[in-house]
Amino acid sequence: MDLVTLILFVLGLGLLVVGAEVLVKGASRLAASVGISPLVIGLTVVAFGTSAPELAVSVQSAYAGQADIAIGNVVGSNIFNVLFILGLSALIVPLVVSQQLIRLDVPLMIGVSVLLLLLSLDGSLSRIDGFLLFSGVVIYTVWSVRESRKENTQIQEEYAEAFGEAPEPSGKVKTWIINFGLVVIGVILLVLGSRWLVDGAVMVAKTLGVSELVIGLTIIAAGTSLPEVATSVIASIRGERDIAVGNVVGSNLFNILAVLGLSSIVAPNGIQIAPSALSFDIPVMIAVAIACLPIFFTGNLISRWEGGVFLGYYVAYTLYVILDASDHDALPLFSNVMLFFALPLTAITILTVVVRAIRERRGLPPVSP
Repeated sequence: MDLVTLILFVLGLGLLVVGAEVLVKGASRLAASVGISPLVIGLTVVAFGTSAPELAVSVQSAYAGQADIAIGNVVGSNIFNVLFILGLSALIVPLVVSQQLIRLDVPLMIGVSVLLLLLSLDGSLSRIDGFLLFSGVVIYTVWSVRESRKENTQIQEEYAEAFGEAPEPSGKVKTWIINFGLVVIGVILLVLGSRWLVDGAVMVAKTLGVSELVIGLTIIAAGTSLPEVATSVIASIRGERDIAVGNVVGSNLFNILAVLGLSSIVAPNGIQIAPSALSFDIPVMIAVAIACLPIFFTGNLISRWEGGVFLGYYVAYTLYVILDASDHDALPLFSNVMLFFALPLTAITILTVVVRAIRERRGLPPVSP
């Protein structure tokens, strides 16, 4: 790997992070200045804004015909968001989960993940599939706006603690120009950063002799998720309720519906889905989404040990992808250990905790060991 490639990759990654931060700040202030409620800004602009790097990279890759990077970036980011970000955040401070996330947003994330698998069964995401996915994010955003009318004082105070007091609606031309300028600058940085990152990643893949899908699932996925890492970890340290979890769930919804939707629309011939992504990586993404429900259900809390399990599984997933890409001799042994020991043990532990939580809620005596 030459020095130019490395510099190109690092600069692209840096521009993505800075661009996302500038875009979120400008869009949040612009939305607030025209009277959009803090709840809608938090659920859409902030959560979707942190996914702007994924959007820039996947759209750029799809347009350039690099479908493996486009799909690998989204699937890898969604796995990274849940396992790594929530795992790390819960290790710092146990995360409280709201009833709305359990009843609506997480089931919606699961449903959208399954929909992606169903649309991909023919081996590609067509433009029609893209329009279908993108219409989903439009419906979700409209619903969020309508629900914002029901927001209460507690949610407003929570948003203010996390992101600062929202500015009063203002028609001042200067405020509009400044905030709109931040949005434009953020978009420019994202576009430029995504181009450099993708070009650098393709060179890295060729240098290391691994597929673009693997690079997308690992390096690019982790890199484009840095805004989510910063948002959720800082929220955990500050102890803000739901911010860390809501950011991850909202970003995952946006990744599938908006990022892959737009990517499928701009791709000249749609996005071709690699067989390995269809048979392994997308099902893993679905399994990770489903795993959230029982863990979230246990006392509306993601405890430290549950965060440790999430983090451990992300390390295991990444190790599997690397071993598989290199066709390493240790792959069969590693696969058997995960399949016949780690996964069943985790499932039994979570099931036990869920049963115990259900019995406690119903006032039943604990099960004797």
